[in-house]
Amino acid sequence: MTEASPPPPSAAGSLDYRVAHFAEHLASGDLAELGVRLDLRGDTVLLTGTVPSTQCRDHILRMAREELAGYPVHSDLLIAGTSSPDHGEDLT
Repeated sequence: MTEASPPPPSAAGSLDYRVAHFAEHLASGDLAELGVRLDLRGDTVLLTGTVPSTQCRDHILRMAREELAGYPVHSDLLIAGTSSPDHGEDLT
């Protein structure tokens, strides 16, 4: 007796799963990046938030494009300003 395979998930359901998996990967991976938010806009994924460096942003975008291949990925990731001030603050 053979069992019928379950129906394939809908494209939207598949994308929801992939986005949730990617968010979990971001939070628990080498980056442990919790400052990035993933939003679905139709079949497009939008990444927003603040990251500590351009290298971190580039790594996240590379991972997103690999894990969410086949779907458009847009980025609105900001780089946190971590440079020291160039002058002292006047307190009056």
